[in-house]
Amino acid sequence: MQASRARLFKEYKEVQREKSADPDIQLICDDSNIFKWTALIKGPSETPFEGGVFQLAFSIPEQYPLLPPQVRFMTKIFHPNVHFKTGEICLDILKNAWSPAWTLQSVCRAIIALMAHPEADSPLNCDSGNLLRSGDIRGYQSMARMYTRLAAMPKKD
Repeated sequence: MQASRARLFKEYKEVQREKSADPDIQLICDDSNIFKWTALIKGPSETPFEGGVFQLAFSIPEQYPLLPPQVRFMTKIFHPNVHFKTGEICLDILKNAWSPAWTLQSVCRAIIALMAHPEADSPLNCDSGNLLRSGDIRGYQSMARMYTRLAAMPKKD
């Protein structure tokens, strides 16, 4: 557990030092628990998620970095690889392709890449996956854009 705390503390210091280096990701460590983090990620440009800010919740196991963090979307998102109700993410690096070389920052980068390039063949959201698999790109993008506007964009008064 000491090794995971040391690693997380190192990542925390890097995040503080490089805050402006990656404007698409804001990682925040819980004040009272270094094993709980939150991330705010910007929707990738030229996708239905553009303009949205999505919140992720990280739960980090005591065996980190030997085991991957558990990450889920707290913001509703219409995407084939994200469970609509729970926010669970289907991404190989969070399961069987995990490597201790990954950091919380690089996991956020991979999730942003997944947002831009959905994998309809392993859907957690079947409605979203079916639209893409049937070739209804317009329908998928319309639904994804609608949910981005409803859940991930600041409300204008």
